[in-house]
Amino acid sequence: MMQNETPEVHSQVVKAGKRTYFFDVKATKSQDFYITITESKKVFSDGKESFQKHKLFLYKEDFEKFIETLGEVIEKTASLNASKEEVNDENTSYASDLSFEDL
Repeated sequence: MMQNETPEVHSQVVKAGKRTYFFDVKATKSQDFYITITESKKVFSDGKESFQKHKLFLYKEDFEKFIETLGEVIEKTASLNASKEEVNDENTSYASDLSFEDL
């Protein structure tokens, strides 16, 4: 560990296809806890493999707003996906009513 890094208190990993997400609980010197969320994606450039990383720091005073907004966005995304599936189902049923001779 580098001198300016804070120790991890807890860590969980989520593997999702080509990406890996790291959820780490860390502590400041005064034992205030915060979360880092890191997205790591394997990339290839000039035939060499490397990892592209993006990190988000989430502090305790923002936890509640973050969780609330994340929940709302997930619900909205699910709703939009359900609407899209209904449209696709309608288009599929319409297309299946056609026969090759009708074209």
